[in-house]
Amino acid sequence: MLMQYFPEPSDKLELVSMVYCFMHFIVLSFCLFVFCQVFNDPIHGSIELHPLLIKIIDTPQFQRLRFIKQLGGVYFVYPGASHNRFEHSIGVGYLAGKLAEALRSRQTELKIDDRDVLCVQIAGLCHDLGHGPFSHLYDGLFLPKALEKKKEEMRKNGKFREMEKLEKLEKWKIRNLMRQYGLTREEDITFIKEMIAGPLQESEGKKWPYKRRPEENSFLYEIVSNKKNGVDVDKFDYLARDSSYLGIKNNFDFHRFLQFARVCEVDGRKTICTRDKEEDHMYDLFYTRHRLHKRACQHRVSQIIQEMIAEAFLKADGHIQIEGSGGRMFTLSTANEDMEAYTKLTDNVFEEILKSSCSELKKAREILQNIISRKSYKFVDERKPKDPIEDWKSRITGWKKLLAQPLPDEEENNLKPEDFEILVIEMDYGMDDKDPIQHVHFYSKSELDVANCCPSLQGSRIRTTCFSEQLIRVFCNKIDDKSVEAAKKHFKQWVIRAIFLQLTPRKVPNNMNNTELLLFIVCLSLSYS
Repeated sequence: MLMQYFPEPSDKLELVSMVYCFMHFIVLSFCLFVFCQVFNDPIHGSIELHPLLIKIIDTPQFQRLRFIKQLGGVYFVYPGASHNRFEHSIGVGYLAGKLAEALRSRQTELKIDDRDVLCVQIAGLCHDLGHGPFSHLYDGLFLPKALEKKKEEMRKNGKFREMEKLEKLEKWKIRNLMRQYGLTREEDITFIKEMIAGPLQESEGKKWPYKRRPEENSFLYEIVSNKKNGVDVDKFDYLARDSSYLGIKNNFDFHRFLQFARVCEVDGRKTICTRDKEEDHMYDLFYTRHRLHKRACQHRVSQIIQEMIAEAFLKADGHIQIEGSGGRMFTLSTANEDMEAYTKLTDNVFEEILKSSCSELKKAREILQNIISRKSYKFVDERKPKDPIEDWKSRITGWKKLLAQPLPDEEENNLKPEDFEILVIEMDYGMDDKDPIQHVHFYSKSELDVANCCPSLQGSRIRTTCFSEQLIRVFCNKIDDKSVEAAKKHFKQWVIRAIFLQLTPRKVPNNMNNTELLLFIVCLSLSYS
């Protein structure tokens, strides 16, 4: 039966050669079957990943992502939000390969090779390696307070510490495998770093800031982390995955984007575009992101729980020791300086504090016990300023003092400035106050290689014209009913006094009650008009 596929051998040597080639084919196929692994993903179904990706997934640094919640403290509000960075990273690696392959098959002139596709997949797979406990809570809330540095600076440093993990590929014993699959260590590792974090520091300010791929391959840098408009496979996966686990409808179908994605030249550079008829669909992408943030990530209870966890970590910092390389010991705030110590730092630190009997961790333990017992700080009220307050960080202390001022008719004031927690929330469509659709480019059916941005006059008129808002939320640390009711009255007084202070620079009299203040404000407003 087998010989019907081969010509009749002329001698024994030719027959031996044919059998050897056939057996080599069988062995190679078997090896590929063994090394390629199929994942049954609840979002993408059965997905098969490259053998090199499997080797990366099997490292302790990647396995650590199994123990880091994708949405951090949101899990305490939405019981379904139990998914982790592990499965999200696999999903992003898979989608990165799908988009690269779609572009390669649709436009052969782009000259995307196997090496490019593999690097893009690795970047998608490794893009979240640098996350700490409870994801953004660690680098966005805890570290800035612990190290007294700006939030943006911490996030940037976190990205480059994430890159340091990629530098350890030799330690992961996969350097030889990289060579086996045609990757070069220095060039391709730098390319992967650039796809995740953007231009490296030493490249900033140059006409073409990236080092490891030429300008004609600029579209490759838009697949995993798109710095132009935020349309990337990272967003595709977390919108689908977060929506599914949260039970919130997702109106964006990334399959349509993969189907219509093309590379066109825009302002001298090649960029990933989509069909003009997909304009409304792309709007759904940004709107869905906004809704997820509003309903889950920026949910008022989610927010205060994350603040409480960060506060507990601050009180525990210095009392939890994590062993790193060379036997050196690190704390919660310094563990990210050593890869071995950071690999051990996961969401499990929450349980470690909660179950500890150490007296130094008593205050941190009490905060976490309150979270578990649903005794979180109580929501008082919120306001949306008509115009965003830019310098709100410098005003927090003053606001708390105003909130704690006694009421004119109050017999006893038990509220102090430290009893209030003020959170300022910024909500947008991903690009501050800008319309993100204006940064997406579209091509038409008649001109496949000509892309244009969507002029506002041609776009749908049934849309919002405001793409950002600011919320000022006030919480009370004292959770008894009497204190919460008093805090609400103090909040009303604070709002009235804040309006008064905007109209006049003079000091607000403490003995003036709310009715007198309101009347005075009306009179003052009339005098200004």
